[in-house]
Amino acid sequence: MKYAVDKKEQYVIFTLQEEKLDSPLSPVLKSELLTVHAEGYKNLVLDMSHVKYADSSGLSALLVGHRAFSEDGGIFIISAPQDHVTKLIKISMLDKVMNVVDSIEIAADKIFMHEIDGNKEEEEEEN
Repeated sequence: MKYAVDKKEQYVIFTLQEEKLDSPLSPVLKSELLTVHAEGYKNLVLDMSHVKYADSSGLSALLVGHRAFSEDGGIFIISAPQDHVTKLIKISMLDKVMNVVDSIEIAADKIFMHEIDGNKEEEEEEN
């Protein structure tokens, strides 16, 4: 599987450099996402701008990433999915569960806002 990882201070941009996210690649993507999470990163942006096709096993990999990063209070964002992938996400109603945005810039803003909201909640719990 071809991909690039760009580690920022508050999040990781994981760019999947494949045209298909299907059963041969899904287990590898799950493993890589869990590895990034295990390294201590709370927030991840999955750049899917290169992916033209995904199937149910690909969606399963996305759900694994969403679950892993969300359970620690982090955020998992799917960025720039192409039309076929967007339709599949909407048909399966995963757009109601996962964060899907049009660009990495929007994803970065969403992470920034998530971090601010998380810090507010921590301060309220302390008071």
